Amino acid sequence: MSIGVAVPEEPQRGRAPSIRDVARLAGVSHQTVSRVLNHHPSIRPETKQRVLDVMGELQYKPNRAARALVTSRSRTLGILSASSTQYGPASSIAAIESAARTAGYWVSTANIESADAASIADALAHLTAQGIEGLVVIAPQVRVFDTLARLEMDVPYVSLQSTGRDEDHALSVDQIAGARMATRHLIELGHRSIYHLAGPQDWIEAEARMRGFLEEMSAQDVATTAPILGDWTAEFGYYAGRELLTVRDFTAIFASNDQMALGLMHAVRDAGLDIPRDVSIIGFDDIPEAAHFWPPLTTVRQDFAELGRRCVALLLGDIGEASTEATGTITPELVVRRSTGAPAF
Repeated sequence: MSIGVAVPEEPQRGRAPSIRDVARLAGVSHQTVSRVLNHHPSIRPETKQRVLDVMGELQYKPNRAARALVTSRSRTLGILSASSTQYGPASSIAAIESAARTAGYWVSTANIESADAASIADALAHLTAQGIEGLVVIAPQVRVFDTLARLEMDVPYVSLQSTGRDEDHALSVDQIAGARMATRHLIELGHRSIYHLAGPQDWIEAEARMRGFLEEMSAQDVATTAPILGDWTAEFGYYAGRELLTVRDFTAIFASNDQMALGLMHAVRDAGLDIPRDVSIIGFDDIPEAAHFWPPLTTVRQDFAELGRRCVALLLGDIGEASTEATGTITPELVVRRSTGAPAF
């Protein structure tokens, strides 16, 4: 008669592994596996690691619906976004998703096409139906916040734009400071004839960057002309540049984003002029391609990763699972490359 050792059964082929499969192979109860999934502090490190190793071997995916029923928690954050195709909003969403995953949360995003009350209410209803535990509002237009102010939100929320109202819930990059950095850089190089190619008038960031430009020009006692309102696209930058070059009463241009700066650079090169000898150009955002423009673009970098981390930490603090970080602004960084230089007098 032989004595054998019982070997835990593998899950049946064709069936997704369950929490009980994980428990059986790890040699623990399914309650222990559940505690590991919910980051319970009572689990010993070696037990947690054994369970995680088995999850990896089985490629186990937790059932969100089942966990929500057991814990009465969805562990889901919602994002209400307008204009998510633009670089800033898209980068903010990616940063929030990354920070949320690190904290053990899922993210659900609802994009709104317009700022009317019906569209925003529908988007919020879509998110709340998923039992979101916190909300991030990425709405670059003031009118979206005007509409939201008339709706009741019963979950903790953070806005990623500073509108000057409800600042207890606002977290943003200091757009005014970034614009002042860009403008000051041009002035310190010796430029006195500087144009500003602004973004759309109804965008909060565009308004803040234009304000920063005007404030720095005034503080440095440099005369200015009215900013030119653009639409964020390289195409607009190109045609604006062609029009400006028919007069050519400037030596530098501060573009409110890198795409419009790219269009301006195209127009300057088409005119047979050199950057930065004939025209210095500076952008805003530091998109991944900015370092590969010709010449490489001087710009203002926004730390989207830090913005996402703080945003999630703030929401989880409101929810009660992490210490609340202070709201306010994150200071951007001036990145000097080869598209700016002293004017050729």
